[in-house]
Amino acid sequence: MQYVYILMCFDSKPYVGCTKDLRERIRRHSSAQVLATRKRLPIKLVAYFAFNSIYTAFKFEKYLKSASGRAFMRKRFMKR
Repeated sequence: MQYVYILMCFDSKPYVGCTKDLRERIRRHSSAQVLATRKRLPIKLVAYFAFNSIYTAFKFEKYLKSASGRAFMRKRFMKR
């Protein structure tokens, strides 16, 4: 399985990523081993999506990073 995940960082901005091992990736984020979120700790897992196809997962991750994907995340997953 391939996972696309959304993290809410301390600075109230989301981080979107893709991985095969979700638990390990979250552990690495939480222990400041990922440059992109190192200075934005603590993080909270907001949502994750499982895909059978790596191609589909990467397409969905790319969508979430687009303008319409960010609007989708704000509407569905972010606190107001």
